[in-house]
Amino acid sequence: MTLALFDLDNTLLSGDSDYSWGEFLVRKNRVDKDYYESANLRFYEQYKQGNLDIHEYSAFSFEPLTRLSRQELQSLHNEFMDEVISPLMGTAAQNLVNKHKEQGHTLLVITATNSFITRPIVQAFGIDHLLATEPKVVNGKFTTEISGIPCFQDGKVERLNKWLAVHNESLAGSYFYSDSFNDLPLMEKVDNVIAVDPDEKLAEIARQRGWQVISLRDAEK
Repeated sequence: MTLALFDLDNTLLSGDSDYSWGEFLVRKNRVDKDYYESANLRFYEQYKQGNLDIHEYSAFSFEPLTRLSRQELQSLHNEFMDEVISPLMGTAAQNLVNKHKEQGHTLLVITATNSFITRPIVQAFGIDHLLATEPKVVNGKFTTEISGIPCFQDGKVERLNKWLAVHNESLAGSYFYSDSFNDLPLMEKVDNVIAVDPDEKLAEIARQRGWQVISLRDAEK
């Protein structure tokens, strides 16, 4: 089966679910406003510059998950989907997903954002497969540690290779859609790279290498 791989934040979504979740927790008074806003922005800028420490960031972003019950977290995430994520799920992105489905492709989202945040979003797009950074769970409770390989930069390639082996799939004819130069290690492994509303660094790389560039931002957004 031909694989269609998608980054999530600022690719299928016209925004960043990880950063937006932090802002959402601030608005809901679930975290300390001044500390969380400044740290969330600092980490986001590091990500955009390509020098994010994924373990340091994950310890920060997982911490609220450790303090809230699964019931509270589910209720918050439901609100988050309605208030924040739904407006970021554009028609153009959904049409692209549907186009690959109609061609019989296997669809997979591969994202550095943790699976707690992203799984319901991926399901809402109608995509069955997800590779995301996994929070370590001990005795049924989230911890601030990452379980296994973080799904970030070279880690995306490692995680995907393991998934390919388990599912007896290959990258022959594969597609990968992403906005970020952080995904360059994976872009260099697939047959068809599509830069989606790319950041400045990726836009220049795409121009140099002749990669296709598209936008999934709906005109009305």
